Amino acid sequence: MQYICVFCGSNTGIHPEYVNMAQCLGKTLVQQGFGLVYGGGNIGLMGIIASTVLQAGGKVIGVIPRQLAEQELAHTELTTLHIVETMHERKALMAKCSSGFISLPGGFGTLEECCEMLTWAQLRIHTKPCGILNCLGFFDGLLEFLDHQVRQGFVTPLNRALVLDASDPESLLALMKPHLSPDNITNLA
Repeated sequence: MQYICVFCGSNTGIHPEYVNMAQCLGKTLVQQGFGLVYGGGNIGLMGIIASTVLQAGGKVIGVIPRQLAEQELAHTELTTLHIVETMHERKALMAKCSSGFISLPGGFGTLEECCEMLTWAQLRIHTKPCGILNCLGFFDGLLEFLDHQVRQGFVTPLNRALVLDASDPESLLALMKPHLSPDNITNLA
């Protein structure tokens, strides 16, 4: 089974549509035969997408640092939960278990995780697709900034094209599927 890693908020945000989009993405992943890899939490959009995938009969791999798990933030009903020592280990293991990456709305952590996977793709550390699910235009400013980086000569058009974006899960997964390869993952479920 291929797994898609989803980066998203540990809060739900102010718009109910963010919750709806996390649920829609979770259901769509299961319908299209994907499992979920995510940060292992039981709160915010993270908890919502994990619970949605599980309720739809899908598999979920969570990866959470021990400090957060000990604060009782770990989702306890996952298919597999990996407890790691650091945030660096978390991202490395999430990347290792995944065929591709999707970012939903979130805060600093979501942005950092998304950008690190894009950087790894730019450096050819991995060849996995990186997608942004642009719910309610949440990422419009980021996408414009990426275009600004191209115009200013800091990002090549080829590397800018590494960022796939759509406003619904089906369209985003359709953009990602040609780039998914089972050879790119290590299944640690």
